Amino acid sequence: MRRWPLIAFGITLLGALSGAAAYQQAGPRQGEQRTWREIAWPFPRDGWPAGKAFRCDGCGSDVAISVRPKIGFCNCDRGVADDDEVDRVADVDLMSEHFVPLAPGEVVRVADMVGRIRTYELPPAAGARHAVGIAVSRRCDLLVAVAHGNGDASEIRRAALAFLATSEMTRWTMAAMDGR
Repeated sequence: MRRWPLIAFGITLLGALSGAAAYQQAGPRQGEQRTWREIAWPFPRDGWPAGKAFRCDGCGSDVAISVRPKIGFCNCDRGVADDDEVDRVADVDLMSEHFVPLAPGEVVRVADMVGRIRTYELPPAAGARHAVGIAVSRRCDLLVAVAHGNGDASEIRRAALAFLATSEMTRWTMAAMDGR
């Protein structure tokens, strides 16, 4: 009779140790395994200063994003008003001139700025299957981002928006828009 409490304690202890070992060996959850690292600006020089570019380790579809301000380049009254403007300014053309919109764009908010987001299909020579163009404005200034990857367009979009919403990127975005 005295063995049963000892056996029950041993089984409980063994279960707890197994659970702790499994927890320590388990990988991070889906949202936690994304790690963004800064990379060199991937596009040739043009009339706008280079911004920042990042690649996501753990996004599952080789997602990269490039972000930069275009100071003084936005319609001061309307901001980013339509999809044609996103197509023109979001730097998707730097990946390929032959991008094809997949659907109408949508209103999006990045930091304290409002604009539009649109997804595109890219030709095989572009090195990525899909791109997401983002253009948001504040006063007469524009912030553009293009994210691209070989996975599902909606996953690229989610990863890009989650990255742009991080406190580090929000601080950088606001400083860049203020010319610092």
